[in-house]
Amino acid sequence: MLLLGIDIGTSFIKVSLVDAATQQVVASEQYPEIENQITSLQSGWAEQSPEMWWEQTFQAIKNLNIASHTDTGNDIAAIGISYQMHGLVVVDKEQNVLRDSIIWCDSRAVETGEKAFDAIGEDICSSRLLNSPGNFTASKLSWVKNNEPEIYKQIDKIMLPGDFIAMKLTGEITTSASALSEGIFYDFKKNGISSDVMNYFGFGNSLIPEVKLVFSSHGNLLKSIAQELSLKEGIPVTYKAGDQPNNALSLNVLKPGEVAATAGTSGVIYAVTDQLFSDNYSRVNAFAHVNHTEKDKRLGVLLCINGTGIMNSWIKKMCGDGLSYKEMDTMCGNILPGSDGLFVLPFGNGAERMLQNKMVGAHINNIDLNKHTKAHIFRAVQEGIAFAFRYGLDIMRENNLYPTIIRAGKANLFLSDVFIQSFVNATGVAVELYENDGSVGAAMGAGIGAGIYQSNSEAFANFKPLGKFEPTNTELYNSLYLEWKKLLESHLGK
Repeated sequence: MLLLGIDIGTSFIKVSLVDAATQQVVASEQYPEIENQITSLQSGWAEQSPEMWWEQTFQAIKNLNIASHTDTGNDIAAIGISYQMHGLVVVDKEQNVLRDSIIWCDSRAVETGEKAFDAIGEDICSSRLLNSPGNFTASKLSWVKNNEPEIYKQIDKIMLPGDFIAMKLTGEITTSASALSEGIFYDFKKNGISSDVMNYFGFGNSLIPEVKLVFSSHGNLLKSIAQELSLKEGIPVTYKAGDQPNNALSLNVLKPGEVAATAGTSGVIYAVTDQLFSDNYSRVNAFAHVNHTEKDKRLGVLLCINGTGIMNSWIKKMCGDGLSYKEMDTMCGNILPGSDGLFVLPFGNGAERMLQNKMVGAHINNIDLNKHTKAHIFRAVQEGIAFAFRYGLDIMRENNLYPTIIRAGKANLFLSDVFIQSFVNATGVAVELYENDGSVGAAMGAGIGAGIYQSNSEAFANFKPLGKFEPTNTELYNSLYLEWKKLLESHLGK
């Protein structure tokens, strides 16, 4: 029996077939080969086409050559979907997309969210929404309402990116408490749609799809799609979650006190708590975790840094001259910690929530034309990203969250020995690495949602770390971090 997991990333679509019994990957595909572009019509804007996601998802599944791994698709028991969080997808009554998706790193609705926070009130935002409306999906929808009224009038349903892919597979549109909370549509005291948010923005409740549990049936594979993909008609989609809650699931981070991290296009630390949580400055955010219920509260406290992997990929394009990431990492290893006085602020991918939605930009500082090489820049970028994680982790510590170990998938920046070294020494927290990714997590979520696994522990029975990395040089890295922090604060006007 197999499970199909789909991960809708910003840069790529990845799909995996997982053996439900062994939890081992049977096959996986990533598409396209070249990273997707983000459309930015104005400074701070970021959009992608939902139809592009669907075409790439369709092609990635076709490339899996499922027929060679199954009895013409009959072995697939369930489908799960992970997706980039906070994006806004809008469709009409015929399920036609009305505009490109305003995605997670788009900054146009910051002012809209700030006005909403003032109008709705700090007490309600903190105690019921657990967040400021900020730059999240509800504020993005308000921007469409105010700036594109003809499009807004045609909207039948609003969705997050994963909801859209599920709709294309099944013809049905659903959502969940986890999805609503990441869009800031959810009232944690009422355990339902927030009337405060809907009334303030003037949204009708009919815009919200049917609300279901994360682990439940979100529709069945359409016959027409099944035939084109050589799959069995009626396979259920039994799991949908944002990429960060899903990443936490893929790392078996489900209990209070457990912590996950990712460092892909953006960087995230995600800590699970059983307390309703709100940061006074909305620098970190709390959303309903995949296993959150009214009875057993499970909140994911999320620290997001927009400018992480995208900074590393940018420097590769600008200075890499065809080098692979592994070759860049080898060059970094020949440079001592501190990059010979070179410091990088990696915040060039829009407003940063942990910096209170300020747009600091990316900066390479203290370049000495007589001594600094590409290798120095490569290392300074990775150290700058690690220092950004430390800055965010200190905010979490201010809020009484003290991780002693962090779980991460061996992917993206966590493939780099230099980055891991910089991360554990800058933060002072050990890291366990696992062979897992978003598409595998989505597949495991599908197995839980379909009832194939009777418990979460059964789903992760074969879950073992690849290795553990302990801090070894915290004094030096702390000194370097304080220099980096001073530079950041000068750009923040502190």
